[in-house]
Amino acid sequence: MGARDMLRAAIVKNIKRRISCSTVSSHVTGRQFSSHGDGSVPVEKADCVVIGAGVVGIAVARQMALSGREVLVLEAASTIGTVTSSRNSEVIHAGIYYPPHSLKARLCVKGRNLLYGYCSLHGVPHRQVGKLIVATNPLQNPVLENLRRLGIGNGVTDLRMIEAEEAMEMEPELRCVKALWSPSTGIIDSHALMLALQICRGCSSADFGGFWS
Repeated sequence: MGARDMLRAAIVKNIKRRISCSTVSSHVTGRQFSSHGDGSVPVEKADCVVIGAGVVGIAVARQMALSGREVLVLEAASTIGTVTSSRNSEVIHAGIYYPPHSLKARLCVKGRNLLYGYCSLHGVPHRQVGKLIVATNPLQNPVLENLRRLGIGNGVTDLRMIEAEEAMEMEPELRCVKALWSPSTGIIDSHALMLALQICRGCSSADFGGFWS
């Protein structure tokens, strides 16, 4: 058995254990399902089951619910996004650093644009603040140029090399000899994003939610 199969088996085992001894509550619908007194497992029918209510799980569940499927989201914690989704830098990355023509590079650029659009449409707090990648001595200038070429090759076409004066005008506390300006980089309120995905406007006909605690 490979590592992925072992992980999947462990997840299933943990879910079965929780189902057999815990109360299930739906964060969205308010329904509750309790295990039977004889120890048997309660049954809940759904078209799709998503394991994990982080930002990826919620987004996947939302998309399936929008297509008309009944979705049940299983989460070990008492609320959404308590692990990686709430312990990150909350940066919307431009897509500069990934290997050329890689899936990560393509999805980062496409996802960045979609995320800005979603946040604007649904009122999720975010700011396209941009980012300065700096060279603190002339020996680092070729590194910036290589990053610029890599980013442009990945579809980040708005990258621009700027002189130290312009960079330090943007950020007076900065000290550098040259900088790479990435205007597409931004920041986002990840908790507000997850709440917007969970509310799932347009998913009212679907059973979107269900947290095992």
